[in-house]
Amino acid sequence: MRIETCHFCSRPCYPSKGITFVRNDAKSFRFCRSKCHANFKMKRNPRKLGWTKAFRRAHGKEMTVDSTLQFQQRRNIPVRYNRELVAKTLLAMERVEEVRRRRERAFYRKRMEGVKEKEIEKDRKLVEENQHLLPPQYRDQVEKVLAEPEAMEVEEEVLEEKQKGKMKTKRKQKLRRDGTVDEDEEMEVDA
Repeated sequence: MRIETCHFCSRPCYPSKGITFVRNDAKSFRFCRSKCHANFKMKRNPRKLGWTKAFRRAHGKEMTVDSTLQFQQRRNIPVRYNRELVAKTLLAMERVEEVRRRRERAFYRKRMEGVKEKEIEKDRKLVEENQHLLPPQYRDQVEKVLAEPEAMEVEEEVLEEKQKGKMKTKRKQKLRRDGTVDEDEEMEVDA
């Protein structure tokens, strides 16, 4: 069973699903759904539509150069069936998929570094510029927060499943202006 990729969005096209378009020069295009087919007929560029893999790769949202991505390329060389070869291939496929997932997570973490701090700084700037729009009772609080180096206290609830049952863990965190986070005591509460 061959699983082809959509010509437009690069999603998998399973057998008997999707649309196949054959041009006059006998070149065939596989589409996973009518959305991709319609956009192809409208001559849209997949690199300009945010939901396609081409867009994600072009804008640095996904890995483009990695050795694990070479295994996804199609191979049309017929190989004589060998039970041991198939077993080794399946083990190798699992391992390659695991490595690829780990590298994607690392790529995502690296890409998202500093985003939270930028958002907080942007929000602070917005509050500073638009203090005149706040009601009077909040203006005093905002001035205190902006004057202190330790700015906000954030309470976070995390659900954890433990061996005996479900427990709720409450953590108090102080978010400082420089972007560091100080954690306080943890309290466990039965849910």
